[in-house]
Amino acid sequence: MPELTWIGKEKVINHHQDVPYRVLEHKYGFSLENGESEKETKSGNKIIHGDNLEALKALLPEYEGKIKCIYIDPPYNTGNEKWVYNDNVNHPKIKKWLNDVVGTEGEDLTRHDKWLCMMYPRLKLLHKLLSDDGIIFVSINYANEHAHLKCICDEIFGRNNFIGELTWESTTQPINSGSAKFKLQQKVEPILFYSKDKKTQIGYILKEIESGLKYPHKGKLGSCRFEIIEKSDAGGYNRPTMKFPILGQLPREGKRWQIGETTAKYLINNNRIEIIDGIVKMAVYPEDELDKRKFIPFWSHLSADYVGTAQTGKDLLNTIMGYPVGFDTVKPTLLIEELLSHFDKNAIILDSFAGSGTTGHAVLNLNKDGGNRKFILVEMEDYANDITAERVKRVINGYGEGNKRVEGIAGEFDYYELGERLFLEDNNLNEQVGEEKIREYIYYTETKEFLSRKRTEEDKYLLDNFLNTGYYFYYEEDSLTTLSVDSLNIVTQKAEQYVIYADVCLLDKDFMLKNNIIFKKIPRDIKRF
Repeated sequence: MPELTWIGKEKVINHHQDVPYRVLEHKYGFSLENGESEKETKSGNKIIHGDNLEALKALLPEYEGKIKCIYIDPPYNTGNEKWVYNDNVNHPKIKKWLNDVVGTEGEDLTRHDKWLCMMYPRLKLLHKLLSDDGIIFVSINYANEHAHLKCICDEIFGRNNFIGELTWESTTQPINSGSAKFKLQQKVEPILFYSKDKKTQIGYILKEIESGLKYPHKGKLGSCRFEIIEKSDAGGYNRPTMKFPILGQLPREGKRWQIGETTAKYLINNNRIEIIDGIVKMAVYPEDELDKRKFIPFWSHLSADYVGTAQTGKDLLNTIMGYPVGFDTVKPTLLIEELLSHFDKNAIILDSFAGSGTTGHAVLNLNKDGGNRKFILVEMEDYANDITAERVKRVINGYGEGNKRVEGIAGEFDYYELGERLFLEDNNLNEQVGEEKIREYIYYTETKEFLSRKRTEEDKYLLDNFLNTGYYFYYEEDSLTTLSVDSLNIVTQKAEQYVIYADVCLLDKDFMLKNNIIFKKIPRDIKRF
């Protein structure tokens, strides 16, 4: 498959692995009943302020492979957005880009390279977070990075997992600017979407329409239709080998079977052959004819009348906030609701370019149907609390005055900042992050599972048992720990195998082999991902 190349690609393909792992530092919880509180709501709804590359990595222990839907609206790289490339990739070609505002087409000859270097590692982490039956939507425009985006998404998610491209009418107004004079004026924007595994997505990708196939009879396995499996012998087609008994019956006079003995045995064993009104017939069930069903794609086009425009999105944001926020383009809430409405009511939904918080608003609206959808919003700009989170607060509390007041929607969330790095520059553990976060990290690197087990005094060093292996973190903040025969009482639950982290090990290899003990040294043997 052809691949896109650009300046710096070879340095960012695996950059997501070099990004430092940071813990999420809880700042406050918010609910309708309590307002802001120091206590975590533990609702599953999260708003995170910080670089989205580092934030996505921080989400991996709890959410890898669990996000049902990702929607992102990254910078379109128009030259007017004033976004900054700030990924600290250790290469001189890229380091010189750091903290410079990306310029316009004629002024910045590497603007497309910068955009691709920014997007690639983020898409890699998003792919890891997406569930096997999940879908990612990416908004873009046609004028700048659309073709480049399609190429890197094909590379990361797989060309075979490209589902389609929805277009929505982002504006209904004619475009009269001078810069558009000699260009086709674009009033629609595309949304690319990919699945983690397209085979799991038939229910989302397509909508079944009336196909004309009827199943009016009752067979051994449910509703079906019956087909006669006899064929005329006329015209010189007499074939004695096709006249064997099926369920004790031969074909009627002048006829033969349409199927051979091997097929007949298979159909009988699978309850597909019955005698109806004295005639041998084959039962055909709906699942036998999936390839004959008719479908239409739901994603072909979304009109402004149906989902709104960028202007209606902007107007709604200003109304909620009570002042002109200054965002020129805002996705309409109805557009995001339409995209998310096809998922089950317990889906976890992630938006790592959260902007004004439209996705969180859309999730709260959808949950009016009794659903329990969760949102995770990541925003790196300083307005993450004052606009992104504030919008969600006002949607929960209600907004507006008098007869224009909009009632609140039940909901709550927790607000986080990116905290300390787990590993210091010298690769030692950063004990400032707290032992709980270190334990969660180690358990995830061993099992790819989130550590949900609560620590108890009886099982002080046990992380948890997983697939017949007990995982132990023998750690004390103020002293070295030594794994020896005398200290094996730290193992408190029986398992087939034990993985034990400690500072020093005095057990000999034969003893560990006999007792299925694997020693891992702190911090040397703690994996980096």
